[in-house]
Amino acid sequence: MTIRVLVVDDSALIRSVLSRALSAETDIDVIGAAPDPFVARDMIIERKPDVVLLDVEMPRMDGITFLGKLMQYYPIPVIIVSSLTPAGSDLALQALKLGAVDVLCKPGAAYTLGNMVGELVETIRAAARVNVRRHLSQNKITPQAPKFTALSDTTHKILAIGASTGGTVALEKVLTVLPPGTPGTVIVQHMPAYFTKSFAERLNTLCAIEVREAVEGDSVVTGVALIAPGGCHMMLRRDGARYTVSVKQGPPVNRHCPSVDVLFNSVARCAGRNAVAAILTGMGADGAKGLLTMRQAGARTIAQDEESCVVFGMPKVAIELGGAEEVLTLADIPQRMLELVQQRAPVGRVATG
Repeated sequence: MTIRVLVVDDSALIRSVLSRALSAETDIDVIGAAPDPFVARDMIIERKPDVVLLDVEMPRMDGITFLGKLMQYYPIPVIIVSSLTPAGSDLALQALKLGAVDVLCKPGAAYTLGNMVGELVETIRAAARVNVRRHLSQNKITPQAPKFTALSDTTHKILAIGASTGGTVALEKVLTVLPPGTPGTVIVQHMPAYFTKSFAERLNTLCAIEVREAVEGDSVVTGVALIAPGGCHMMLRRDGARYTVSVKQGPPVNRHCPSVDVLFNSVARCAGRNAVAAILTGMGADGAKGLLTMRQAGARTIAQDEESCVVFGMPKVAIELGGAEEVLTLADIPQRMLELVQQRAPVGRVATG
């Protein structure tokens, strides 16, 4: 299948560089390049692309406003490709909330765009498979908060969550229904540097638990969720009865930094049977092997089901490897994680697939 792509960016140089780079892929056909949303609107109606690459800061109409109109009248997979500054990263989070499939950070200099082409190509391939109407409905529907029982003895328990494409919405739905007594939670969401801080701050205003971007040495304690910063791996550490996180720069793992596998493997080593993990929507396979390692270490493990995923990639691979003890709809995952954290896996249980 050939994926028809429309590039929307006010820079002629960037339109040219992206068009040339993407056209080198045998399964991608760049059907046009628009300098602003008004031209893009006509191209979309006439040429019917499968995926739109959309800048944010453009003349005549900004990309966020155009995205909202597009999702309302002509739902189509949209990837935000923006050079937003850290101060403007809230716009990227707003784009995800409006229905963008993913957000990629465009380098400041056009000549370095080639460095992101590999990631962009993978994202386009994943976006082309997204059911946009389902994605939009997930953005708008908030699952009813489950009735929680009082949690006890949670100090030495850990929740670990990994997500990618579609994960910003999925994480919001999971975290906003967790009560203040939730065990310490560590999260990897594939996002560029600078975006994770704004993402965590926004979630913190919505949740009963505290949500923040992790820093080196942070304690993992009851009622707090730590999100790995973009561009850094996050690992769980144990010092006696106390859990902390280590946040370090490093090479990408499975093409990602932060990597879900890096986090899950560290949780398997340090928490073992005292942990519960969930792998949520996302393209690729990052976290699948780590979830299996956690299950083999005695942790309780969950994968999001295909129906509620935006992209059934990471959970699918985890299920195929035997890493997922249970496969649940997104709405059921928060309650089940809290139930499992009060249980222990059977001694000697090892996933076999």
